[in-house]
Amino acid sequence: MIRSAGLLAWAVLLLVKLSPAIAHESSGPERAELQLASVNAAVAYADADGLVYGKNADRAVPIASITKLMTALVVMESGEPLTEWLEFRERHIPAPANAYTRIRKSSELRRGDVLRIALMSSENFAAYTLAGHHPGGYDAFVEAMNAKARELGMMNTTFVDPTGLSVNNRSTAADLVRLVRASSKYPQIREYSTTRYFTGQFRQPRYRLAFGNTNILVHRESWGVGVSKTGYLSAAGRCLVMLSEMDGRPVVTVLLDSLGTRSPMGDAGRIKRWLTTGAGGSVAASARAYEQKKNAAYASSDSASVSLN
Repeated sequence: MIRSAGLLAWAVLLLVKLSPAIAHESSGPERAELQLASVNAAVAYADADGLVYGKNADRAVPIASITKLMTALVVMESGEPLTEWLEFRERHIPAPANAYTRIRKSSELRRGDVLRIALMSSENFAAYTLAGHHPGGYDAFVEAMNAKARELGMMNTTFVDPTGLSVNNRSTAADLVRLVRASSKYPQIREYSTTRYFTGQFRQPRYRLAFGNTNILVHRESWGVGVSKTGYLSAAGRCLVMLSEMDGRPVVTVLLDSLGTRSPMGDAGRIKRWLTTGAGGSVAASARAYEQKKNAAYASSDSASVSLN
């Protein structure tokens, strides 16, 4: 009898602990298993703690130009005037082979517009220039990026440059949820990252360049995109982080390492349908094969790291 009473008490206690979660789930659609092409992902409501969904969310991987969202955060928190004209100086370190730019060396653009094209159009020379004009210079800027990551609790994140051209800029999907939330507090980052088209007015010499947003979803009113950043490196795959409206709530979406150019957009659509209808969706066989290949590569890399320690 004593044992039976103890089991009954344990069962009641377990039910009490689980009931809030059960009630929360029952308030929305019954959700199938979400299918995504991205190898690593995280989904969270911007106005609540924790993740709604995670897929290898704590795996540290290269994040390419998603880096520029932290670059923007450091620029805004530096307090340096956005109206100041910045010179695009010769790089003090060799530019990577994929660091193409149309911007002329020695020309100038206002800091706010330099930040805008770094975010909306992922302009690498712009991100480099922002770091070079930071108080203390380039190295101090990178230090500030890592300090901000620690402050935000992004404990599995490391930055070595402000552009994302280095594969050694690494983070996790869960950490990047924190970055998107922090970035969204700045109206300028929200505006600059979601600007659809922009013409930069440079001086010394005077010329103009047109830029477009690298995320096609910012052009669609139905998405209500509030923060956006795309990224790509061969080692990082196609990446997207975004704050948008889904089912009437602000949702942070982090998608890392997809095969195709449009795969992150497709994943965003699957997430939106999953949150609103519960449908899990499906992905192409090529995406599945890519995921298996990348997961094997990640596992091999982790094993090598362990063996070296």
